[in-house]
Amino acid sequence: MLPRGFTVFTIFVFAIVPHIIQGSGINEQDVQISMRSSPFETALITLQKQIGFTFQKIGLLRRAMTHASFSEENNKALSILGSNIIETSASLRLLGQNIEISAKELSRRISEVSKVESSCAADALRLGLHKVVRVSSKTNSSAPVVVCGAFRAIFGAIALDVGKSDDAGSIFWVVHGGEVGGVMAM
Repeated sequence: MLPRGFTVFTIFVFAIVPHIIQGSGINEQDVQISMRSSPFETALITLQKQIGFTFQKIGLLRRAMTHASFSEENNKALSILGSNIIETSASLRLLGQNIEISAKELSRRISEVSKVESSCAADALRLGLHKVVRVSSKTNSSAPVVVCGAFRAIFGAIALDVGKSDDAGSIFWVVHGGEVGGVMAM
């Protein structure tokens, strides 16, 4: 049984804290979020702001930011989906600009947008994904294959969240910078 003084103190705290928060101009929801947020959860909130998309199912973004070295529940499948979304979106954009483009040139340009060592990793590092993606202690979170996988997985997660790959492709172009082969500076 708890001492009577502790019980009175607890009731007092629960009665007075909402009034203190209200009077200080602090949003009660912000206080609740900050009380239970880990650095990883805070990074996910920041990442959503950076990409301009708020997940309805935040677990999808959590998974997208989890490398296979960290957990069996990881971003591999989302990365494959995201890669296909990026490539399809690039194909549509390129063919929309020039229906006469050769198959060889189309392939080369799609490769530019999805190449791990350059475009994909550059986009991922610009977003700071190397600071967000969860990896094992033996894995380098800045390795191009790690950050690129996480970057691609974001767009797979978006497609699953909204149920449409077109939306994920549109968000990719905003994040990527709008040009096939180009990387936007932030």
